[in-house]
Amino acid sequence: MKVRNPRTGEADYTIAPLDTAAVAAAVTRLRALQPAWAALSPEMRGAALAAAADAIARHADAIASALTVDTGRAKVSRIEVDGAIRLFRRWAGLAPTVISHAAGASREGATPGIVISTRLVPYPLVGVISPWNFPLTLALIDAVPALAAGCAVIVKPSEITPRFIAPLLAALAEAAVPLMLVEGDGATGAALVEHVDYIAFTGSVATGRKVALAAATAFIPASLELGGKDPLLVLASADPVQAAGIALRSSIVNTGQACQSIERVLVDRRIAAPFIAALIIAAEAVRLNYPDITQGDIGPFIFAPQAGIVAAQIADAVAKGARILTGGTAEMLGGGLYLRPTILVDIPENAMLLTEETFGPVIPVTLFDTVDEAVAIANAGPFGLSAAVIGGDDAEAVAHRLDAGAVSINDASLTAMVWDAEKTSFGASGLGPSRMGEAGLTRFFRRIALLRQTATALPLPAYAEDNP
Repeated sequence: MKVRNPRTGEADYTIAPLDTAAVAAAVTRLRALQPAWAALSPEMRGAALAAAADAIARHADAIASALTVDTGRAKVSRIEVDGAIRLFRRWAGLAPTVISHAAGASREGATPGIVISTRLVPYPLVGVISPWNFPLTLALIDAVPALAAGCAVIVKPSEITPRFIAPLLAALAEAAVPLMLVEGDGATGAALVEHVDYIAFTGSVATGRKVALAAATAFIPASLELGGKDPLLVLASADPVQAAGIALRSSIVNTGQACQSIERVLVDRRIAAPFIAALIIAAEAVRLNYPDITQGDIGPFIFAPQAGIVAAQIADAVAKGARILTGGTAEMLGGGLYLRPTILVDIPENAMLLTEETFGPVIPVTLFDTVDEAVAIANAGPFGLSAAVIGGDDAEAVAHRLDAGAVSINDASLTAMVWDAEKTSFGASGLGPSRMGEAGLTRFFRRIALLRQTATALPLPAYAEDNP
């Protein structure tokens, strides 16, 4: 299977997707390793995770180089590698305390004489299917806490960005953790669901529905982190220039290819003029990092068809009456597809740009007259991943009214950086326990209740019809 380079447009890499038999063989190897791994104490597993972090640090340059080719961006790739190292070390340190807290101490039950304790049993094998926008981060964000819980893990990264797999496996070979990454496409992912005990998926709503149905058929639990259409509400009490800077950054980082990107900007009409003026100035100062990948602010579309999706949404909005204030047309540079930050106004409610996930550096601006109106607009639609509010003392009260799993206040897209706060996706944006906070680990346990009788067990005559 050929793989496209997002900067050159050339198919310069190939993978061999695993078929069902190969997936079954990989699963068999991991299942053989898991019992010994689960038998280790949380502290011993933590030491192995710390060793894996050290191994990744030793191979950091090779992994980052592969990610850079995968995604067409350099700095974010290095950030991903540094974040992976921190992720392993974070769970290495936290897991013993989290597991102890989840198990809890023995306690007296509501039934007299019964003492209750909890035994945590990890799912033997966790499958992870991860997307192309943050290939390393999203391959590991579920895998590492699952390892900390005592599970073995098999990961199927996106076939769009597979180059990092080989250098990451070279690093993991130096650490004794039951983690395997495999090359594959959609068929490989489907086979994975059939062979694991728990599936964690990150990706589109459409594919997430297929994974959910497959998991239900296999009768296994699933964690689904899906799409978003995150709103940013800019209240009249906000500084319009500062808010414009936040709106720009949170909409275009990673070329807007992030589930927590701001995709709808709602601005109080009273400060709309200075906000839009500042937003245009900031957007037009953004530099494409072409031809030098080490210079500039945003890179190419990682997945070429995504540029077409974004273009179609912009065209639909304009056909329905929207106005483009800056940007708007993708550029082919050196074989890569780039889009400068694109600001639109006067967008009708039924435009795809306001109802479907965009995943590109596009900033649709909608004006509102009242906070009630803004909240209604923000809560409209099927998504509820995250949201943001910028304002004064009134910002938090507005945040409480938004239907989203996480709400950033006086900033935006903070879920990209804050991983220790549990959150639950609303609507079509996800399903299952939080991948953040302690639940990020504890979701990988089944709980066995141990019910100890400390008094005299009831005899059969206690249930006799004539027993008073």
